[in-house]
Amino acid sequence: MEYIDDVTALEALYGAPGAPSLRKVVHRLTPLYRQWIMASRLCVLSTVGPEGVDGSPRGDDGPVVLELDERRLIVPDWRGNNRLDSLRNIVRDPRVALMFFVPGSNNVVRVNGMGRVTADDGLRRQFEKGGKRPATVIVVEIAEIYSQCARALMRAGIWTSEDESGALPTIGQLLSEASEGEEGGAQYDSEWAARAAKTMW
Repeated sequence: MEYIDDVTALEALYGAPGAPSLRKVVHRLTPLYRQWIMASRLCVLSTVGPEGVDGSPRGDDGPVVLELDERRLIVPDWRGNNRLDSLRNIVRDPRVALMFFVPGSNNVVRVNGMGRVTADDGLRRQFEKGGKRPATVIVVEIAEIYSQCARALMRAGIWTSEDESGALPTIGQLLSEASEGEEGGAQYDSEWAARAAKTMW
């Protein structure tokens, strides 16, 4: 098998990008990109660090991020399993990418930029729910915003498919397999919903 390791050879296979794919890029929150991002309750945060890359889903029951100003977004980091993969990466390498999804839309809006982690109480307070605040907030300085071609989600039929998860292994089963039976299992699965409900925010 031969691999392509030359950008010129790669571009020769695909040809020049279309004008709309280049002209859709902006460098701040415009009114319509703002409307789109604020409608999103789910995004994927991608980071890079010395140990490699990380992609982490971030979700909320309202906007998944808030606007600090037209060039900065803030992302809450609600408490979870304390692995801190994304945060460790950002502290050591500030490059971040966000992909915003809205149910029913095959389009995705992407933000690339630089992130910083803060425990600033004023920013944490903006996300307060039921007296709880995120442990930290990621401040993302926007380098570029653009929409992603809809073809990937159209091919997947992600919003029109039936629930296909019934035959998948549970998290308890996956954890048991990975830990050779030391963690997880049926009890983990049976207790998960109640545990998650207490630690959602």
